[in-house]
Amino acid sequence: MPTLIKSTSGIRGIVGDALDSTIAENYARAFGTFIKEGKVVVGRDTRKSGDMLKKAVLKGLSSVGIDVVYIGVVPTPTVEIAVKELKAAAGICITASHNPGQWNALKFFNRKGEFITADEFEEIEDILKKNLYLLPYDGKLGKIKLQSGWIEKHVRKTLSLKVINKAAIKKRKLKIIIDAINGAGSVALPLLLSKLGAKVIKMNCKPNGDFVHEPEPIPKNLMQLCENVRRHKADLGLACDPDADRLAIVDENGIPLGEELTLAIAVREVLRHKKRPVVINLSTSKVSGDEAVKAGVPLYYSKVGESNVVQMMHEKKAVIGGEGNGGVIFPEFHSGRDALAAAALVLSGFSRFNGPMSQFAETFSKYYTIKSKAGINEGFRARLKQFETDVKTFVTNPSFNNIDGLRIDFPEGWILIRRSNTEPIFRVMVETNKQSLSESLSNKVMEYFSA
Repeated sequence: MPTLIKSTSGIRGIVGDALDSTIAENYARAFGTFIKEGKVVVGRDTRKSGDMLKKAVLKGLSSVGIDVVYIGVVPTPTVEIAVKELKAAAGICITASHNPGQWNALKFFNRKGEFITADEFEEIEDILKKNLYLLPYDGKLGKIKLQSGWIEKHVRKTLSLKVINKAAIKKRKLKIIIDAINGAGSVALPLLLSKLGAKVIKMNCKPNGDFVHEPEPIPKNLMQLCENVRRHKADLGLACDPDADRLAIVDENGIPLGEELTLAIAVREVLRHKKRPVVINLSTSKVSGDEAVKAGVPLYYSKVGESNVVQMMHEKKAVIGGEGNGGVIFPEFHSGRDALAAAALVLSGFSRFNGPMSQFAETFSKYYTIKSKAGINEGFRARLKQFETDVKTFVTNPSFNNIDGLRIDFPEGWILIRRSNTEPIFRVMVETNKQSLSESLSNKVMEYFSA
């Protein structure tokens, strides 16, 4: 049976299989009923199915009397910003983020431009299951208004952030290759960097939804970017995912630095200005946590998922946080992952350094991280429980954290095994202080769960 994945990240599935226009329309109707009144900001990424699902979402919201402001093809963080700026009741972005092109999704945001909570999503599910849709007052449908210019507003607001050392960036006169996977960042990211004085060479920056490689900005998918950085003798390369909420870096030698370093650079740069807590999730590398420790500020770990990180950031009054997938959250700007904010913070930090990106990367802690994934089966939960006992044959002195899957910390590093929020898979992340140890443990864990 087709799987529609549901979480605080929204609903997502393969279009024409688990997700279609009827499902999208009904979820939009349920969401409109949930918020009751006010306007909803809607945007989408460049996926081929985006226009079809957009029409369904607008129809669903309008049918329950909710007014809509449609802002076009924009990054997910642009939708979040527009919700706040327009004082809207909520927002929806039609995007499956890093998933392949045949996928799509609806992401739901509250009036603060933040992901809805798990409890709020359950309310929406209840409305949909029980057909408790709102009937519009006097039978009037909601109005639909088109509004452009939000990418330019997003760029201007990013440039106005006080923590960004624009003068230092412009002085470096950087040459940067951008790979936007022909997604929603295709216009926004080059525009931002050009306004920061960089010479921008665009690669896959046509917002047409043709994903020329796997869209997740992890090293194995960035070979074309690496080659172009070397060929053009660029200072660095930057890559985002299709909805531009994640950012990855390639150094001047065409070596991918891993998406984990993006957050670490941003954390260091922000903590130069404000010494306040940092929040990262359980799957984030210690390289970001080490920056908090060096700065002498509290470090907190949340469950995986942007909504969970944001909630803890509010609780702990964190100045910066995010996820090790290249997702930087800077709440002084807005409380959502943002590739534009991440790029500006990365360039600001790098521009303070008198040397190339490869040497700048060496000023951060070095860990060896391996991320793996596999299809999930019915026995996964029982196997995970048994692993708490059996892992003692793999590592010494383990300690356990069960708030999100199973995390095992031990003297040389840590292992995290958890069910994905966005795909029908489980993920395994291993990080230690030795490459050989990380590889060995990763292989052992994957063999254990495939047995």
